[in-house]
Amino acid sequence: MTGMKNTSRQHPLPTIVWLIITALTLTLGNLRADDSPSRTIVVVGDSISAAYGIATEDGWVALLQKKIEDESFNMTVVNASVSGDTTANGLSRLPNLLTEYQPALVVIELGGNDGLRGLSVKKLKSNLNQMAAMARDSGAEVIIVSVQLPGNYGKAYNNLFAKAFASAAEDTNSTLVPSLFEGLDASKKWFQADGIHPGVLAQPVMLENVWQVATPLLEKITTQ
Repeated sequence: MTGMKNTSRQHPLPTIVWLIITALTLTLGNLRADDSPSRTIVVVGDSISAAYGIATEDGWVALLQKKIEDESFNMTVVNASVSGDTTANGLSRLPNLLTEYQPALVVIELGGNDGLRGLSVKKLKSNLNQMAAMARDSGAEVIIVSVQLPGNYGKAYNNLFAKAFASAAEDTNSTLVPSLFEGLDASKKWFQADGIHPGVLAQPVMLENVWQVATPLLEKITTQ
């Protein structure tokens, strides 16, 4: 009929539908992010990383897992450290660890026992190189952690020992922690009675030394 006005209101259905679709898209995107599989970090170390003499949950590797959770990185830390291990032991264990965990990041904290036993620095470096190269060939990022020996091992040997870690990291395009013990002195405040193994108070300091160089790698891994 002519002249009749349409007094019915027009519902903004397109806008409502668009808002619903947008909300669903964001929700599904968040679900996909939350449900994405956790990436794995494998720490291959000796007693320093195995929390020798202290509770496991107080060790720097356990603190690393907590830090990762606090910073909302979707990653799980596997502590594959064994007290007494040398770089040769780590090299022999690494293939199975890579197969089992398929890590996105491998942290190598070995060499202290090589030094304490006066083993060849050349062999130490060779073992570190092989471990790092093997891990990188598997697709993992690699961190090599430099450790220090007590001063009574002599300046010449200690200098060669320290350079082996930096050289291995450079050779394999790995990331270097220049010193796990940075910020610690030889006082009883930081070390246990043997003067070699760090105590509970030292663990957060050690974690921070690792965390400073690990953060860019974690960001890289979680955005891949």
